[in-house]
Amino acid sequence: MEDYKIFKNLAISSALLILCAVIRVVYTIWWRPKSLEKQLRQQGIKGTSYKLLHGDMKDIKKSTIQALSKPMSLNHQIAPRVLPFFHDMVQKYGKVCLNWIETRPRLIIGDPELIRLILADKNGEFVFPPLNPLVNILQQGVATLQGERWAKRRRLITPAFHFEKLKRMVPAFSTSCVGLTDRWKKMIGPEGSSEIDVAQEFQNLAGDVIARTAFGSSYEEGKRIFELQKEQGVLVLEAYTNIYIPGFRFLPTKKNKRRYYIDNEIKSMLRKMIAEKEKAMRNGEFVDNDLLDLLLQCKEESDSGMTIDDVIEECKLFYIAGQETTASLLTWTMIVLSMHPDWQQKARDEVLQICDKRPLDSEAINQLKIVQMILYEVLRLYPPLTCLYRHTRQRTNIGGLSIPAGVDLALPILFLHDDPNYWGKDVEKFKPERFSEGVRKASKDDQNAFYPFGWGPRICLGQNFTMIEAKMALAMILRDFSFQLSPSYTHAPCSLISVQPQYGAPIIVHRL
Repeated sequence: MEDYKIFKNLAISSALLILCAVIRVVYTIWWRPKSLEKQLRQQGIKGTSYKLLHGDMKDIKKSTIQALSKPMSLNHQIAPRVLPFFHDMVQKYGKVCLNWIETRPRLIIGDPELIRLILADKNGEFVFPPLNPLVNILQQGVATLQGERWAKRRRLITPAFHFEKLKRMVPAFSTSCVGLTDRWKKMIGPEGSSEIDVAQEFQNLAGDVIARTAFGSSYEEGKRIFELQKEQGVLVLEAYTNIYIPGFRFLPTKKNKRRYYIDNEIKSMLRKMIAEKEKAMRNGEFVDNDLLDLLLQCKEESDSGMTIDDVIEECKLFYIAGQETTASLLTWTMIVLSMHPDWQQKARDEVLQICDKRPLDSEAINQLKIVQMILYEVLRLYPPLTCLYRHTRQRTNIGGLSIPAGVDLALPILFLHDDPNYWGKDVEKFKPERFSEGVRKASKDDQNAFYPFGWGPRICLGQNFTMIEAKMALAMILRDFSFQLSPSYTHAPCSLISVQPQYGAPIIVHRL
């Protein structure tokens, strides 16, 4: 009888556990998504209906594959190719619409005032969306931290990007740019021309700059890290677009093993660089001239809370952000100026007038107004990051919307840059003169619809770094070379880590 009671209790307990598990699964994959969908639709928000487990993931993947299967004509309306699913959604359902990432609802927000309010959040109501753990492997530095940890790290790192610090980096920028132009001169020969894939060249240039300014080394020393980071980026993008099954990251699949190998290899190389830097500092060789010096200073502060692992994650972020953003901007600038030779000549005339063949310093860079206008217009048409993402961790009222907790938000920056309501009927045209009076007055009726570096408390720390580097590189190229699109160039923008030409950027470069 006693054994029977024990068996009965175990059976009841097991049944209750199974029932609780079933209820939890049903709540997660059906009841909660449908409840959130109902709350959003009651506010007049249109969009796709929830599909069990995968949401719109299959449709997103299908539209992306279809968009990338063929190039586009030679124009600047890249949204249908770069963000095909979002573009179709906004066209069909409006500037605030609903779609699904697996079991989570996601609002696509295409209204600039709403985007501004969301990005300006100082109360932590909007955080980064929960990510597939295989995506987090790319980097976990200040760009992805949340709450007090983010605030503290941001305060520690911000001084590295103050203008006075950046001025001290100009010689390093110059060294890298001279290396680029000298290499091109050797490739072309005197008064000749040559086809150059500038996309790869600018990846190398930006890599060399970030290696020198962040670590005091050159591109060749950091080349292996850049190669691994690029491969990791492809693997991460693949993981991001696939449905994640809990625990899958622990399975020893070929790609999982490669992801973790790359991560360990990068960390090992960075740990070695950090150890060498710390040894030099102990030997009195510390000169406070690169970003790694600053990070190690931060780590030594008693209340910083930073560890060597934190320093490594920030270094990974420097490599990714420092290379991708600038390389993308310079690549598209060369392509666009090849399409618009009149602006190429205007920029060249300005460079020759201001500095002729003299070395470029920070004062000369500040005077390059036409060059700056061109770079801003390229950032409008080809922003490195086309979309920003947020997530509500509690019910939030904003701009007349009541957004429940657990909703993702997609903020397609590219759509604002491409909207005639803010830029006029000629929005698709390349017109740098839009920025002749600065960023604030560039869009229609002074509405701020220009967010290439984000906005608010989390605006990109490195935007001035990127602009100074890009202005110097473009100026040095313009005074030594003219350029035009190669007949082999295929216009096919696509979004990887940043917006890149799918088939490279072959440009015919002429030596002046």
